[in-house]
Amino acid sequence: MEHHVVIEKLCSCAKKEGLSQIETFEEKSKAKTAAEALLARMQGSFCGKHEFDITEVDEHYVIGMLSGCGCSKAKAEAEASTSSCDDPGY
Repeated sequence: MEHHVVIEKLCSCAKKEGLSQIETFEEKSKAKTAAEALLARMQGSFCGKHEFDITEVDEHYVIGMLSGCGCSKAKAEAEASTSSCDDPGY
């Protein structure tokens, strides 16, 4: 059985990083490890306007965006940064 890691919505930071929306793994444990690593990467290196979480859905892992995310400091830094996300809807 195949197990997928799915990024629910690709923000501009994900697009700039060249992330694939879906990755496929033969083993569930490898999919989980990859999802956790991807989540850490997204939380740590993206602009800070978004916060992400992982939800397991039918043997797959979906990385979704949470609303009202990021701390005020991260948002202020992201707004001041020239590399901030430019997707206003996400």
